[in-house]
Amino acid sequence: MNRPPAPLSAIVLAAGEGSRMRSERPKPLHRLCGRPMLTYVLEALGTSGVACVAVVVGHKGEWVTKKMQEEQHDLHLEFVEQRVQRGTADAAQVGLVGLPEDPDGADEGDVLVLPGDTPLLRSGTIEALVERHRSSGAAATVLTARVEDPTGYGRVVRDRSGRVERIVEHRDATDGERAIDEVNTSIYCFRRSLLAPALRRIEPDNAQGEYYLTDVVGVLVGAGHPVEAQVADDAEETQGVNDRVQLSRAEAELRRRTNAGLLAQGVTIVDPTAVYVDTTVRVGRDVTLFPGVILQGSTVVGDGCEVGPWTRLVDTVVGAESVVEQTTARSARIGDRAVVGPFASLGPGAEVGDGETSGAFYTAAQTG
Repeated sequence: MNRPPAPLSAIVLAAGEGSRMRSERPKPLHRLCGRPMLTYVLEALGTSGVACVAVVVGHKGEWVTKKMQEEQHDLHLEFVEQRVQRGTADAAQVGLVGLPEDPDGADEGDVLVLPGDTPLLRSGTIEALVERHRSSGAAATVLTARVEDPTGYGRVVRDRSGRVERIVEHRDATDGERAIDEVNTSIYCFRRSLLAPALRRIEPDNAQGEYYLTDVVGVLVGAGHPVEAQVADDAEETQGVNDRVQLSRAEAELRRRTNAGLLAQGVTIVDPTAVYVDTTVRVGRDVTLFPGVILQGSTVVGDGCEVGPWTRLVDTVVGAESVVEQTTARSARIGDRAVVGPFASLGPGAEVGDGETSGAFYTAAQTG
C-alpha cells in the first residue's frame, strides 16, 4: 500500500580523510571539471525534493564547510562534525543531529544517506530510489548495482520474496554469496522514525571496531521491517572516488557528459575527446571548438565564436563572433568580432576590443 508523500531530508557522509588520495586537500574538495567533488553530490540532491541536507564533516572539516558555503546551492545545508572517525553508522547518527526536529516529535518522513564521494550520481537515480522506497512502504531501500566483478563489494542477499535479507561484506561472505553480482552502493533511503533506533542497536563487531551502516539492514529485518532494493540503471554512476585513478576516471566521464550537453545545445566540437570544458563554463550557440581547447573557471564564450586549436582560456570572456586560435588567456576580456592569435598570450586584465585583431605572437598584460 502506497504511503502519502512525506518530508525528505538527506545526510551526506563527507568526514573521511581520503588517505589514498595522497593529498593535503580533503577528499570531498578534490576538483572535477572545475568544481569540488562534493558539489556534484549536492547538485544531484537539488532536484530530488530534499528539504534539508546535513553534511557530516570530519578531516579538515572547517575547510570543507567554508568551501561548500562559498558554492551556490539550491539546498538548505547544515554542517555537523564527526569528531572521531568511528564508522559510517556513527557518521549517520551524527548527521541526524543536523536535521531539523519534527515539531511533533514523530520524525515522520524519509532520509537519504549517501557518501560524498560519488560525483557521477544522477538526480534521476536518487528520485527512482525514493519512489521505490515510498511505493513499497519499506523501512529502508538500498540502491544496488550489478557488476561484472563484485570483488571487494558488499553483496546484497535477498530472501525468496526478493526483499533484502542482509548485506554481507566480501571478506565475510561464503563462496555462494561471493557469486552474487548485486552489490551495495552505500546509498540508502530510510524511514526516519526507524533509522535512529536501528543505529543505536549496532555494535562494532568487526575487525576494524567500527559501526557499519550496512548493519542497519540486518537490524531492521530482524525487527520484522521490510527492506527493499532499487537496482541502478548504470552501475558506473554509483562508483566512489577513493584514489587518483578513480578521480581521473570520474573526470573523464563528467567531461564526456559536459561535451554531450554542449553538442545538444548547438555547439560544434570537432573532436570531443580532445576538448576539455569545465562545468562552470558557459558556451553560446554556433560556437566551434577545435581540438586542444581547454576552457576553465568562469570563462564565457559568446555566440558564433571559433576557438582553437590549442587554446586555453581561464576566467576569460570572449564576445560574439570572435576567432581565438593557439592562444592562452587568463582573466582577460575579448570583444565581439575580434581575432586573437595565433600564439597570443593575454594576462590578467588584458583586453582586446570589439573588431580588433591582435596579430601573431601578441602579448598583453593589464590595460589602463
